Amino acid sequence: MARTLLFSIDDAEYRACPTKIDRKKLYGWTETLALDDHGNELKLASTDESGTFIIPKGGTGLGILSKDGKWVNRSQLHAVNEKGEPAAPVSSSFNVTIRLENKVTPEEYLNHSIKSVYQMDDIDAALIDAIGDDIYSFSYSYRDSYDSSPAFLLTAEYPEMGKRLFLMIGELNNFKMLPLEETGIIEEAEEETDIEEELDFSMF
Repeated sequence: MARTLLFSIDDAEYRACPTKIDRKKLYGWTETLALDDHGNELKLASTDESGTFIIPKGGTGLGILSKDGKWVNRSQLHAVNEKGEPAAPVSSSFNVTIRLENKVTPEEYLNHSIKSVYQMDDIDAALIDAIGDDIYSFSYSYRDSYDSSPAFLLTAEYPEMGKRLFLMIGELNNFKMLPLEETGIIEEAEEETDIEEELDFSMF
């Protein structure tokens, strides 16, 4: 069963089911199949540093070691913030009611790089009417974790299908822009001198 998000706006609640849109669904994909001279499929394998042992696919994994080289279980790890204090857990967006209260401008929306796009299905038309042409922002987390991503809810108009609702998951672009008022300084090129006048024939 598909998971649904519960939105609250103007004291009314609406459910919607996000369906991810990716390039594979839009454009399809290709795969490269490696075969030997007899038409058998080749399987990827690795070797150890000495090149003596062959390690098949799935034969390696990642582990966590302490400073003294001892194995550390993930249950022993604790998330902390930049100050070293315990990080506050964030509930999954699918387990809470998302209150749509924060409207953003198109400029604020465009200051983010969009990582994932979801089309909202099985929704009440009243939710699309309530959002209208506004862009709502909220914090999104797929699962219970210690981090969340900025998310945006907005509509798009299609001639044949009318308005559709989309959920955009993004990341804030943390780069600085140079304003037009801050002009650069162009250094004037030095005038070329006559090479023959600069030559000292005594060095020959």
